[in-house]
Order: sequence, then C-alpha cells, then structure tokens
Amino acid sequence: MRVRNGTVDLELGGRQQRLLLALLLARAGSVVGLGELVDAIWGDDPPASAVNSIHRAVGTLRRLIEPNLPVRAVGEHLVRHSAGYRLEVDEDALDLLRFRSLVRRARQAAGDAEAVHHYAEALALWQGPPAAGLEPVSRTHPAFIALEAELAQTVREAGDVALRSGGSRLLLPTLRRIAGWRPFDEALLARVMLALAAEGRQAEALDAYQEVRRRLADELGLDPGPELRQARDRVLRGLAETEPVHEEAAAPTRFVPAQLPGDHPYYTGRADVLARAEAILADDRRQGRPTVALAFDGMPGVGKTTFAVHLAHRLAPSYPDGQLYVDLRGYAPEGPMTPAEALRGFLSSLGVRGEDRPAELHAAAGLFRSLLAGRRMLIVLDNARDFEQVRHLLPGTGGSLVLVTSRARLTDLITAGAHPLPIELPSSAEARDNLVSRLGRARVEAEPTAVQAIIERCARHPLALAMVAARAMALPDTPLTEIAADLTGDRERLDGFDGGLAAIFSWSYRALSPAAARLFRLLPVYPGPDITVDVAAALAGTDERTARSLLGELAAQMLTQVRGGRHQLHDLLRAYAWGLSEAEDPPPSRDAAAARLYEHLGWVDQPSRTISAARSAIA
Repeated sequence: MRVRNGTVDLELGGRQQRLLLALLLARAGSVVGLGELVDAIWGDDPPASAVNSIHRAVGTLRRLIEPNLPVRAVGEHLVRHSAGYRLEVDEDALDLLRFRSLVRRARQAAGDAEAVHHYAEALALWQGPPAAGLEPVSRTHPAFIALEAELAQTVREAGDVALRSGGSRLLLPTLRRIAGWRPFDEALLARVMLALAAEGRQAEALDAYQEVRRRLADELGLDPGPELRQARDRVLRGLAETEPVHEEAAAPTRFVPAQLPGDHPYYTGRADVLARAEAILADDRRQGRPTVALAFDGMPGVGKTTFAVHLAHRLAPSYPDGQLYVDLRGYAPEGPMTPAEALRGFLSSLGVRGEDRPAELHAAAGLFRSLLAGRRMLIVLDNARDFEQVRHLLPGTGGSLVLVTSRARLTDLITAGAHPLPIELPSSAEARDNLVSRLGRARVEAEPTAVQAIIERCARHPLALAMVAARAMALPDTPLTEIAADLTGDRERLDGFDGGLAAIFSWSYRALSPAAARLFRLLPVYPGPDITVDVAAALAGTDERTARSLLGELAAQMLTQVRGGRHQLHDLLRAYAWGLSEAEDPPPSRDAAAARLYEHLGWVDQPSRTISAARSAIA
C-alpha cells in the first residue's frame, strides 16, 4: 500500500493506522464498521481505548489526505457514519477502482486483442499481494481474501484471452510476476507454462512444471493436479499455441447470467405499483443517486414474487450485465437459505470456479461486491425472511439494482436506502381482469354473477383466484356457477383450495412464537374489522405492552397494519386461524378469550354470542 500526493510518497504512520487505511481502501466506498476495525487491529483482546484510538487515527488520516483541513473538520474523503467510516474515492484516486474499470473494459472489448491490452494495463497496477506488509491480517481478513480471489480470477481470465488471441508475449511478464506471489495456484501456473510454450519457450515451460512439482511435493506432500498435468502434456505435444487451458473456461465472465424466471403469462394489474417503482428509479437517476433496492412486502400469496419478476423483465434491458435470481426460502418448511449458500450460487453464475470461492461468508460477500463493482446487474432476492439474510447479497456500489420480496417489512433494509413498496390486494376490477386473462372474456362475461361470487369468496386474494382459475381451466365445460358454489361454506372455506393456500399460510404460522401463534388463533373470536392493542390484550389475557409486541410480530407475518396502531386480518387468514383454533384450542380456552373480550368491550350479550358473531363474520 502506497499513498502519493502528486509524485510525493506520504508517510502513513504506524501499523494500526496503515491497517485502518488499507481496510477502508479495500472496501472502496463502502462503510467499514467500528467493530470490524477493532477486530482487525486488535483481534480478540482490544484495549478499552480501542474506539478512541480509531477515532484519533481517522483524524490523522484526514489531515494526511487533506493537509489544509482544519482541526476537527470532517473533510470530503473520510466520512463518518453511525456504523463506522467510509472512504470516498474514485478511479482517478485509487488503483483498485482503476483496475476494476480496466477489467470491465477488457470484458466488454470488441475483440481479444483489445481485451489483452486492457488486462495488461489493469494487472500492471498490482505491485504485490493485497495488503502486503500487514500480515497476518492480510491473509485472514475477509476484505483482503476477497481481493486475493478477485486478482486470481482476473489473471486467469487474462491468461486465457491472451492464449486464445496469440497475445501471450504482452501478458507473460505479468503472469510470471503474479505467479511468484501465488506459488501454489496451479491454474495460474498452468497458464504461465502455456504462455511460455506459445512464445516458443517449451523448455522453460517444462522447467516451470518440474519446479512447481517439486514445490508441491516438498511443502504440501502433493502431486500436480489435473490442470497442471494437462498443461504439461499440451506443451509436450506442441498444442499450446492458441488454445486456452479449458475451452469452457475461456473468458468466463463474458457470459451474462439471465436467471429471471419467466414472466407470468396471465399477468394483469398492479399498474399503480409499477408506475411508482418506475417513478422512484427515474427520480433517483435525475437526482444522481443510486437506487439501492426496491423492497416489496405483503401477505402470503398476494403476488409479490409475480410482481417482482414482471417488473424485473421490464427493467432488464437497462441492466446489460445480466440478471441474478434466488429464492431465499424465507418461510419454507425446510428452513431459510443461508446467505453463504446464496452467495455460492451467485459467484458460480458470475464465473468464479469452486476452488476460488471463499468459504468464509464475509470474504464471499466481498468478492461478490468486487465482481459487481462497475457493472449494471439486476438482482432479485425473493422470499426473504429478514435483513440479515439479504445484507451480504447487496452490491457495494451503485449501478446495479436489487428487488427484494418479503412477507415482513424489512425496516433495516429501508434504513440502508431501499424504497418500500407494499403489495396490497388487487381491486375487484383487477381481480376480474385476472380471471379474464386466464379464462377468456367470453366465459367470464357469460356468468357475471358467478364471477363476482368467486372474487368475493376469494376475498380478491391473487393466489386464491389463481387456484380457482386453474380449476376452471381444467374443467372447461363446468359452469362457473358450479365452481363458485364449491367455495361456499362456513369456516371450512379454505378446503376449496385443495390445501395449497393453507400450506402457504402455515409457513408463516410456524415461524411465530407460541404466544403470537395463540393470539393469531384467537383473533377470529373478535368480529370487528380492525384489531387494536386493547382487543388483542383482552383476547390473549395479557397486558397491552405484551399485546403490542405480539401484534408487531403478527404484523410482520400475518396482519395488515392500517392506521393508528390498528390491524386487519384478511378473510382467508381469518378462516385459516379459525380452523387452527378449533383443532388446537380446547373450547374452554376460546370461551375464556371471548369472556375477556366481552368484559373488556362491555357487551351485554353472552360470550357464546361473541363466538357466534365470529362464525358469521367468517361465513
């Protein structure tokens, strides 16, 4: 690490200060938390004054970077955030960003010859391994591990392009120099051998093979792997002039991932949300600020995924570097996907080979952000459970866009800059248009009363409507009146959906705490439209503070918050809750809840009348 002001090298001070600056530079514009800085500098035994020491070091660095900065002034480059610090730099000031810009140009070059020149210029910026001189942190910290992996990935691609284009001579000195820092990188050493052979230096190539073979045997007790052996065989056969090591490995990052699921063939409605999303993006572009993410939340089955995928297909042409998609299984019975698992899939899609993918979560996230730097990619994180599941999957710089769907409102994601866009139930007109798109206008218009009954019995719920429409499509000769009649009934109304909707609801229900689950089952006892804290407290037999906490938990999963602390329970969820209560709560428990509610509201009827009213509300 070197810092220059013009042609003058600046004195960076002691190791702690240099390490602090190295971490800020490695993150290149992202916030580095105080906790991470403390851990990197002092490990498991930081002094009581660690945070103050960091603040003092930051002040010294600020004055080093901006010599005329007044005492205690913040300056333009080293910015304080609530969580830590960020160094504001661009590619004219930081070689790492310049390197990434040149690599991006190489990947987008019209021909291999042009790409080789960009790769050569980019790799020439590396004067040594990442954070050399700051051992052992440079070998163990995720930020530096990610840079090491980024360098390894790039130098291998460059070697492949040079071999394919006949430009090995331009890159060979750089390949050999970087291979000297990575003496056990067999993939890179194989490319060095092939580049030597391509320049007519077969003897040197075979000598290089023997040297690495001895090194592997003496220091690791290993034989050369298949890639090195293949390179040796090709040198011996004189086949190294133009071919890369693996045909499928040639310029792997030129592949543009397109992982979006197909757009829904019957998509209709949500015009207002589409307009809001596109207006947010347009406004952010006008203001010159990157859009971190759009976060869509709503009740189970309301159509969040369908909408996000539809929007992604509309936006995809604006993100030419590709689209990534992952279902995070936030509420699946088998448990949510881990961020590490999601990152493995993303890195693989971006061309990172298995042996180059860091096992440590923060290092994998750092490599992911590094590969996205300077690219315009669209990323869909579907069915997220919480912010912790998605925070490692967010790009570190602007240019890319993330669409996140979740049943819960991800407050921390919004705090980090995401725009919230709740997905509400469609209007009756939108629900009817959806049935028209699936069943055809003639069939829908032939039975308007039955169609309206279906919409009402499904409570405009998109998943319920889709399941009913699927049944109608499978029975083209069956009148819609007959299908609508199948949806009538009392508290068993979910039976008309073949268990699919109830199964989806159950994913959220099983994620509730026992106390919140019990309150959810008792909510149908109250027949009113809005659930307030005092009503919830009476039903649960607890104080209002606890009831408010339980409603907050339910609001993240099963309820819709409407206004002033009031919540609503969707009719289908009410029916689902009622069925659960009858199966799990003994009648005395429900009667006791009704009695508490009766006493709290001052109703003159008996508690049994309350339950009867609840049955009528569901019916």
